Amino acid sequence: MAEMITAAMVQELREATNVGMMECKRALVEAGGDKNKAIKLLRERGMAVAAKKATRAANQGLVGSFVKDDGSAGSLIEVNCETDFVARNASFQAFAKELSVEAANIDGSLAQHVAARVTAKIAEIGENIIVKRNLRFVRQGQGVIQSYIHLGGKVGVLLELNCTKPETAGAAVFRDLAKDLTLHIAASSPKYLSRTEVPADILTAEREIFAKQVEGKPAPMVEKIVDGKMGKFYQQVCLPEQIFVRDQETVISKLLELKGKELGDTLTIRRFARYQLGE
Repeated sequence: MAEMITAAMVQELREATNVGMMECKRALVEAGGDKNKAIKLLRERGMAVAAKKATRAANQGLVGSFVKDDGSAGSLIEVNCETDFVARNASFQAFAKELSVEAANIDGSLAQHVAARVTAKIAEIGENIIVKRNLRFVRQGQGVIQSYIHLGGKVGVLLELNCTKPETAGAAVFRDLAKDLTLHIAASSPKYLSRTEVPADILTAEREIFAKQVEGKPAPMVEKIVDGKMGKFYQQVCLPEQIFVRDQETVISKLLELKGKELGDTLTIRRFARYQLGE
């Protein structure tokens, strides 16, 4: 089996886990070449960084966004091209901006809506261009839609932050909070808004991995340790439980509570999305 494991397979696993080349190769051999099984094996051994992905994008291009001036609607899109040279091209960047504006005004597939324009741009630039994905938030109730683009279009965030009073939505404190939350999401990459959103199969898999890490200890101790590790898992993936990147003493749920008291209102994150180029 070892001869079937290529250097490329080992390198890909290393980028996904930050584990050494030899350990990656051993895990791949043991897993029969299955990358996901190899990641699980490394995590069970306490070697892999949980859920860590390679920082290098699989595709070139841009993540873009557009929010209407009144904060009532916004978009998040990913547009791919073949080379970084084109991704940095002013014409391609202007085209991506046009598409993000378009996406803020339509529901459904942006790729289908702008197919003819994409074909024309391909002919102009000389590279294949793909509108990979898009989404649109339309504000529900009082609040604001806020976006943030990080690393020159490598990461993008779209957020809807709600309040109960009309005057709150226009307050500088509220608007600044929305911006801070998008920055936090870009940096911390949360997956869910609450524990109840985490799929059952993911929870089961995490508990199995954590139990494997403490195998051999008494059952009551294993259960207690696994519960503690699950608490930390939730802190990593659930936005309200994450530690705010700008204040390591405050979790996001507490930040919302504090800002709500300052404004005399109740603040809630209705939804968010985070795109990373090449995901």
